[in-house]
Amino acid sequence: MVRDCRADRTEGWTYFVTQYTPVIRRILAHYASDDPQRVERILRESRSPESTLFQSVDPSPERWFIAELRQKILATVPASEPDILLDLETVAAALEPLTVVEKLAAWIETMRYDAATTAAMLRMSPETVAKIRDRASELIRGKADAWRSGILLDNGPALGRAAASTGSKDCFPSKVFLDILDGQSTWSVRESTERHVTACWRCIDHFCRMAEVIQLVRGIRPLTPEEATPLLDTLGIRREKPPLWKRWLGA
Repeated sequence: MVRDCRADRTEGWTYFVTQYTPVIRRILAHYASDDPQRVERILRESRSPESTLFQSVDPSPERWFIAELRQKILATVPASEPDILLDLETVAAALEPLTVVEKLAAWIETMRYDAATTAAMLRMSPETVAKIRDRASELIRGKADAWRSGILLDNGPALGRAAASTGSKDCFPSKVFLDILDGQSTWSVRESTERHVTACWRCIDHFCRMAEVIQLVRGIRPLTPEEATPLLDTLGIRREKPPLWKRWLGA
């Protein structure tokens, strides 16, 4: 699909609209609003010559692509200014005593997920997530100049952008995190990953986004041809009619 869309082939865009419009709607519903006009805008921007969505191919193409799509969508969502600003340096210093898993549970709060959903992503109990977040909140309270309950959630968009802009050449690709989440990595890989991730907020954010991708695709149903047609028309995708003999057999 990525190569077909990059080449502006009808098959690729038909697949993109059919398979990924429901994902776009789910992301927008969580972070903003799945208003039809907003969905159409995302589709049009994805097809514009300036779009960078289809420029790369990852070893885990489908889930990597959804993660990239998520980033593009969030860049279009206006973020309100929080009452109390919280920077990444303060968060990193405050949460330094936490384990990697605890940092993940705390960080997913910046992505607007409650304890129950976070627990499903990280395969732990909601009660454990709630306790971790209570501790994280107190740690931040001890480091921040000002504080209020929900400060991580309030500053989520800015913290996410800040974390994504950090990192180094030692940061891991999506496949490493997906293998861990799928239970397909070795202990040695998990240990080396943990040693890096514990001090790298770019990788903590990246890991959380991969966990979110797995959650996003659960229960997703592709559009039917009837549902996809108006969107394809909006994008100006002209679908070739099948040969007469195929239409005759179909009838």
